[in-house]
Parts: sequence; structure tokens; C-alpha cells
Amino acid sequence: MTIEHAHAHSLPKPWGIVDPRPWSSAGDGANTIGEIWYERSDSTAVPPSLLLKLLFTSQPLSIQVHPNDAYAQSTGQPNGKTEAWHILDAAPEAKVGLGLKRRVSPEQLRHAIDDGSIADLVVWNVAHPGDTIFVPAGTIHAIGAGLVIAEIQQRSDTTFRLFDHGRGRELHIESALAVADAGPADFLVTPTRLTDARTLLLSNSYFTFERIDLTPNSTWRLEAEHETWLMVVSGSARAASFDVTTGDAIFAQSDRVTIHAGRNGLIGLVAYTGPLVRQLLQCVAMETIQ
Repeated sequence: MTIEHAHAHSLPKPWGIVDPRPWSSAGDGANTIGEIWYERSDSTAVPPSLLLKLLFTSQPLSIQVHPNDAYAQSTGQPNGKTEAWHILDAAPEAKVGLGLKRRVSPEQLRHAIDDGSIADLVVWNVAHPGDTIFVPAGTIHAIGAGLVIAEIQQRSDTTFRLFDHGRGRELHIESALAVADAGPADFLVTPTRLTDARTLLLSNSYFTFERIDLTPNSTWRLEAEHETWLMVVSGSARAASFDVTTGDAIFAQSDRVTIHAGRNGLIGLVAYTGPLVRQLLQCVAMETIQ
């Protein structure tokens, strides 16, 4: 039985931002923060299956692809990397890239990588706050500038870059060619309203991803039978014995988390391993606001 206030670990990236507020107070005013990884507070515990992140972009990220489980395991890694993005904020015309405009052969893909034309071959879509995008392993993808994204993924940091906007970092062409599905992709998700408080964003064999909307001064019970992550997107709450606000996260497993939403309520993202849990969230009290 485990409930922990997750540790937020910031990572500098050349495409990051200096000040990630209001989403996080991790900035120091000097370094560009590109990612915040949420880790278990008990560093000696068994590593979780999922990795929860925040991403902040002032420049476009590389065009890249991640391996599936079979390829990753053939190279000694425990698993591949399937992920999903939930757009928290987007500048006007900010875009994400997903899949290619047409299916190409490995030789054509290699040529597009070599001459940089892959940047024009990728399908770029305007991103809007509230969009959820599914990125299965093998999908060629990219994230543009001007975005704040919550990401849930298989726990892996294996990324094969195909194009990096002239930053001079290493490309991983042979590995990318080996794992890429070099064709179109359409993984924009249509959310499903489950209850007044729960919206299913997506569910697959690796994780289920939901948005929760808790009314002000209400009390809820979150059943964390499996590995479960809760990130606060806005508002505040008392979750178990922890006070949480925007940018905070809770890890729980084989336990029940009592959540007292604050005076402005709480909007959060919940991710957990396994299929959809029908009784994940139950309201146990609603305080009358005078």
C-alpha cells in the first residue's frame, strides 16, 4: 500500500523555457527547462512502469521515433515507448507532427533524412489546449514550439532522432529506419465523458489516461488498485496527507486516496496501468457553499 507526493525533477533542454510558471515553480531564471519528470519519492522502490512528464517548448523538438517492446528488448532494454500527450497550453498556430504525408520505402525515408526534406514530409497539425494525441511506438513524430504538454508513457528514455533542426546532436538513422512505421498516422483522440467528474482520454494495453474535474470543497475517493499517477492541472486539494496544487503529482498503488478539493475545485490528469477502472473515482461528500 503506497501513497507518495511525487518528486518533480527538471531537465534542461536547448528547446526549453526559462520560466515554467504557472505550471511549475521549478525554474531558476537561468536555465531553460524542457521537461519535468515525476519520480517516486522513495528512490529505493521498484521503478514504476509509467513515466509522467511535463514538457515546455520554445523551439521545435527533433523529429523522432521510439522503439516497440520487441525491438527494445532485442537491444537489452526492458521495454519500448508508447506515449500520449495532453495539450495544456498552446501558442497560436503551435503544431505537432504525427506521421508522414504518404507511405515511403526505407530508401526514400533515408534520403529524406539525409537531405532534411523529412521536415516537409511530416504531417503538421495545429495543437489546441485540451487535445489528446496518442503516439504508439514506431510513429514518426515531433513537437513544435509554444506548447505545454503533459505526457504519459512507458518508462523508457530511448529516442531515435531523424532530424534536429541543425542543433548538431547525434542522429540515429539506422535505428530509426529499423523501428519507424514510415506512413500516415491519425491518433488524435476523441474523449469520452464517463461521469460529471471523469473524462476518458484514451486507454490502451499499456495505460489508461483520464481527466478529472472535482467541484469546489468536495471529497472523493480514488481507488489506486494499480500503479496510478495524479497530476494537478489547476486548483488545489488535500490528497491523502499532502497539500497539492498546480504542477504537483501523487503516486499511489494498492491503496485508496482521499481527495478534498479546494475552494476552486481541482482539474487533474490521472494515468494508471491496465484497462479502464469503472469505479476509479467516487464522491463521498459535497460541502454546501454559502
